[in-house]
Amino acid sequence: MNGPSLLLSAFAPELSGLDRDPPAGWEVAVAGIGALAAALGTARLLREHRPRRVLFVGTCGAYDARLAVGDVVAAATAIATSVEEAEGRAYRPAAETTRWPATWKLELPAHDVAVTPAITLSEAGAAALARVAAVEHLELSGVFAACAAVAVPVAAVLGVANRVGPGAHTEWRRENARVSARVIEAIRSVTG
Repeated sequence: MNGPSLLLSAFAPELSGLDRDPPAGWEVAVAGIGALAAALGTARLLREHRPRRVLFVGTCGAYDARLAVGDVVAAATAIATSVEEAEGRAYRPAAETTRWPATWKLELPAHDVAVTPAITLSEAGAAALARVAAVEHLELSGVFAACAAVAVPVAAVLGVANRVGPGAHTEWRRENARVSARVIEAIRSVTG
């Protein structure tokens, strides 16, 4: 594919206005919320735009003290998982792909990203998933899988908007806009 670069997010607020004023040479779009919606949305956008590369931006939750609210990181690998898997109460067939590495490296600290089917609300769940990754996100495996299927280089920049656990949603609502703006500022050197 040799079209423009494609900048994606799960939903418009995390683009902090880039959807109204995209960087030169970039198309900006929304992939959808949740891994399945994001995979389908990304596949559609890849067909429509035929981009030369994809950059996903958004917010995430930190599992432990490795990262603080406000930190901005690159995704090293998107890992499809769940609390049940991390606690040994479920497993996936060995033939199922569950890990997709970023194929475009960015100059940011890189961390593995657990992509769960839903937001983790318990401290015990967060502790179990902390053994798998540093942060939790809901869409990234879908985006990375869609790009891998057609060999389009992909990377992601995520801002930590909350700690995973019982107070995550309240903290995310309070921090989402501020952290999303930090993510957009961090990618300015990438999008030129």
